[in-house]
This record gives sequence, structure tokens and C-alpha cells, in this order.
Amino acid sequence: MTPGTRTRVLGISSGKGGVGKSSVTVNLAISLTARGHRVGILDADVYGYSIPRMLGLTEAPEVESEQIIPPEAYGVSVVSIGFFVGEDQPVMWRGPMLHKALEQFLVDVAWGEPDYLLVDMPPGTGDVALSMAQFLPRCEFFVVTTPQAAAQRVAQKTAFMARKLKLPLRGVIENMSWFTGDDAKRYELFGSGGGQSLADDLSVPLLGQIPLVPAVRAGGDSGVPVTVSDPEGEAAAAFGAVAERIEAMGPARIYRSELKVN
Repeated sequence: MTPGTRTRVLGISSGKGGVGKSSVTVNLAISLTARGHRVGILDADVYGYSIPRMLGLTEAPEVESEQIIPPEAYGVSVVSIGFFVGEDQPVMWRGPMLHKALEQFLVDVAWGEPDYLLVDMPPGTGDVALSMAQFLPRCEFFVVTTPQAAAQRVAQKTAFMARKLKLPLRGVIENMSWFTGDDAKRYELFGSGGGQSLADDLSVPLLGQIPLVPAVRAGGDSGVPVTVSDPEGEAAAAFGAVAERIEAMGPARIYRSELKVN
């Protein structure tokens, strides 16, 4: 990525694992692509990478003129540490090695100039999150949570980190909001209100509620995301609505580009 690029960088973050952050990243990217945008995903969840599998990508990227050519799936360009290590191989790196790998994902990859670059952030507020904030000071943060009150409280921490680093916090996305049974009733399996409560506490909008649909899980395993396998379904419609809202928001106004921690 080069200085002055028009690319909007969207950091998809969560306070903890298990809230479906990566599936939100993948399906939101495809929804933005369906709206006519050029989109890339940087899988910054180095220890728990899952984006290649979710998109059915198995081949290592090609290299041309010392630049990595990001593979594409469903119109989305992707770079992940998962392309460079075995699927069952753990990544056991200290902070400096993580920092260098993420820098290479930005500098040595032929991204071109996509309209959106979605960064699948690791859970929590550790080394990777700090490095990405330094590399991408224009990154807009979006927090993924579930309706559960406990998840909401943990998700607040990543939001507070974004503000501590002077990065714009743009909105909350609530995942696993309800399950629609065969009787057409909605069942709130993980409670209700967590996403709206978090958005209210942070003074940002709740951008959408994503239903709990078995096809979302199945798509993550098969490499065919629900926005591709069931584009007219309930979940795809919810992801499309979130993409539309993010598009309508426009880029955040950044008044200072340096990284500063008080």
C-alpha cells in the first residue's frame, strides 16, 4: 500500500475469538465486491489464520518482479500467512518477526489500489494489533460482537484500544444475532441487545445484525461463503446491508497520521 492511496482500510476486530470475526470479514468483502468495488483481504490473524480455507484458496501466491501476487477468490484478493506455512503448522513467532511479516504483506504484495482493504485482525489487543495500527494509521475499526453481554464487555477492550491509538472507530457489527427456525420464529440463542448496547456505549452506530445460519459455518468449511452459496438468503441480505452502510459512511476524516499512545 502506498501513501496517498484512496483505498479505505477496514480493520475487522473483536475482543475475543469465537464471535465469527473471520466469517464476517470474508462475507463483507464479497458483499462489497458485489457492489462493484475492488476488494482485498489481509489476514492479520497470524496465529489463527483461516481466511484461505474460508475462500477455498489452497495454492501459494506467485511472485513477479519480487512482488507477491495475491490470489483471488470470488473477486477478492487475499494474502495470509496460511499460504506460506503448512495447514497444521503452528506459527510460533515473537513480536519482531510478526511485525516484519505484516510489513511485508503491505509492502511486498502487489495490491494495486483496491477500493477496500479489509484487515482480519487477531482477537485482543496484542502485538499484531499494535503493528497494524502503526503500518495503517488510516485504518477504520469495526468491532464484531455477539448479543451476549459477556462478549460485549470483552469487545469494548478492542474499541478502547483503537481510540487509544487515535484510530477512527466506525461501528459495531453483531453476529449470531438469532436463529430462524422451521416455524419461522426467531430464537435468540445468545441473548439479545449486546451489539446495540456496545454501540451506544461507544457512541457509534450498530451497522447490522447477522443471523446465525448453518450455511455460514458450512461455507467456512467448504470454501464457499454464504454470500456466494445463498446470495438471496437471510444472512447474505444482512451482510449486504452492512456493506451498503459502510459504503454510505464514506472514509473517516483523519486529522493526524502519527501513532500516539498516551
